[in-house]
Amino acid sequence: MENCIFCKIAAGDIPANKVYEDDKIVAFLDINPKAPGHTLLIPKTHHQWFQDLPDDIYDALFRAAKKVAQDLKVQNNADYVRLGIVGTDVPHAHIHMVPQKLSDKKVQGL
Repeated sequence: MENCIFCKIAAGDIPANKVYEDDKIVAFLDINPKAPGHTLLIPKTHHQWFQDLPDDIYDALFRAAKKVAQDLKVQNNADYVRLGIVGTDVPHAHIHMVPQKLSDKKVQGL
């Protein structure tokens, strides 16, 4: 989609701090993180809503989410990585991934 910021990031037209990329998926650090390591995981193809993803993209997205979560957990000394699928802030399907410690208060806004 021409005016989608996430499509532009996926295409490399806008710089981002990418932490993962394959042929279908890209993950990059959020520019307004809710916690250190807050990462966004997106399909490279434009789909506004999560439920509209083709099955192959859905599968690739969650396989990538598992790998990225494992990496984020180690890199941020976290107990787990919280996932959030909201979809209203940018009209491109995406997953927020936020490293968390069990002792942390709930991160607001996801």
